Amino acid sequence: MSQPFVLDRGLILDRLGGDEEILAMMIDMFLQDVDANCAALTAAHAAADAAALRREAHTIKGLLSTMSDEAGAAEALFIEQKAKAGEIAGLDAAVAGLLARVRLVATVLQQETAA
Repeated sequence: MSQPFVLDRGLILDRLGGDEEILAMMIDMFLQDVDANCAALTAAHAAADAAALRREAHTIKGLLSTMSDEAGAAEALFIEQKAKAGEIAGLDAAVAGLLARVRLVATVLQQETAA
């Protein structure tokens, strides 16, 4: 895994025009969908389905970008680009790392909502 994830509420709120309600909704949606997103990425990788892997990595990239996780979004972009090029062999570590990153972000967001 690359670098630790620290939720930057100020940066996200700046992007959202300071709307705390939208931020809370986005965090809630991320947490509700995290298991399905991870399962879809895992299934696409296990099936060696380049198109599905590209699509799922792209979705996760957007989710991580929304939470201002540029390092995680870069990991997703790497997988997305490899899958787009049909170069899916040897992505085991990258996919595992991205799944761990998504789970880490989810844990930080859960702590944020509990605080």
